[in-house]
Amino acid sequence: MSAGAPPIPFGSAVRAWVRIALQSFGGPAGQISVIHRVVVEEKEWLSESRFLNALSYCLLLPGPEAQQLVTYVGWLLHGVRGGLAAGLLFILPGFVCILGLSLLYAGYRDAGPVPALFFGLKPAVLAIVLEATGRFRRRASSGRAGAALSLSAFVAVFALGIPFPAVILGAALVGVLLAGVRPEGAATPAEGNGGPSSPGVRPLIRTAGIWLPIWLGPPGILLAVVGADHVLVEEAFFFSKMAVVTFGGAYAVLAYVAQQAVAVHGWLAPGEMLDGLGLAETTPGPLIMVVQFVGFLGAFREAGSLPPLLAGVFGSVVTTWVTFAPCFLFVFAGAPYVEYLRDRRALRAALGGVMAAVVGVVLNLAAWFAVHTLFAEVAARSAGPFRITLPVLNSLEWRAGLIAALALLALLRWRAGMLTVLLGAALAGLLLSPA
Repeated sequence: MSAGAPPIPFGSAVRAWVRIALQSFGGPAGQISVIHRVVVEEKEWLSESRFLNALSYCLLLPGPEAQQLVTYVGWLLHGVRGGLAAGLLFILPGFVCILGLSLLYAGYRDAGPVPALFFGLKPAVLAIVLEATGRFRRRASSGRAGAALSLSAFVAVFALGIPFPAVILGAALVGVLLAGVRPEGAATPAEGNGGPSSPGVRPLIRTAGIWLPIWLGPPGILLAVVGADHVLVEEAFFFSKMAVVTFGGAYAVLAYVAQQAVAVHGWLAPGEMLDGLGLAETTPGPLIMVVQFVGFLGAFREAGSLPPLLAGVFGSVVTTWVTFAPCFLFVFAGAPYVEYLRDRRALRAALGGVMAAVVGVVLNLAAWFAVHTLFAEVAARSAGPFRITLPVLNSLEWRAGLIAALALLALLRWRAGMLTVLLGAALAGLLLSPA
């Protein structure tokens, strides 16, 4: 929002957050694209540089970057109440959908046309991610240096298996080094002159004093009431730990959760983990909502003295609470300092490097999803330091490829909306599914 512009009515912002939440399909790339289209292109509430500054910070945080980004934007416009409204409304539609689908899954997972619907929806989500990746690349990567950094980040993640945090830190360092050689191309110029005064340390202490009890208080109460061995307590502390140690977006979270929830805790089977991902891919809201499905099934199957469905609902609520409460803590605690430092040349250079690298990381997510959507079998191949997961070519599912191609054509050529594409793909799945 430019200096001297009239204040944005809170009700108008709330309506925009509801609209964004209902349109946020297709994983983080698609969701960030929706937020950018509404906030920057249509409403012009933020400039491109201000938006990218907020996005760069959120990409450095553990947890769902799209939800943290919309929380940050809400905070910029209306303070804490704006951040709460934006962040909570972004979660709510997905929470309701995943809860309802989890209840149905517990009793009717193999019934009727459900498998065919999933068959059609997954390729459509792939098309949405590919379309959003292209828009994101054009927006964030500039010049040969940015393109080279994006490509390097893709190779580092896809072929070398370098952890996402290491790639991001390396990109930030490269951005600073490039700024020393070519200052004019290091980063997007910051808006205006000067910036907010230093927030000091008191806001950080006050924010932590509010949000740490909000986050960890309910797990502590559960621990005191039902004991450490209860499944709800195990889920509360497991997903609390997940919230602070998982970087790299929902797919990185998926690998960690699958290992622990399937192999260690036995809350669900490997195939069910993939079903949960499919549910999260085809419902609005953060892709990380797949953990709500995991929490539901874990509590449903280890209900103890509770009715299984009620235990599953409690598991959904507890898992969602401890997954997203720290997101508000991270944004509200860090945003004032990011805004204070955003005019500093070194920080802008580092964030410019991060943004270029993130293009490569998002491209890796699109490649991962394409391999696992269009092919029934994949195999890991090694050559020196490179270890690449490649599809088994004779396992190509041509029907899924056809649906993905038609969905991508609808998005790029006919400018169809995401909901229209998803509904059309679901119908195609009913008609073409081999099951």
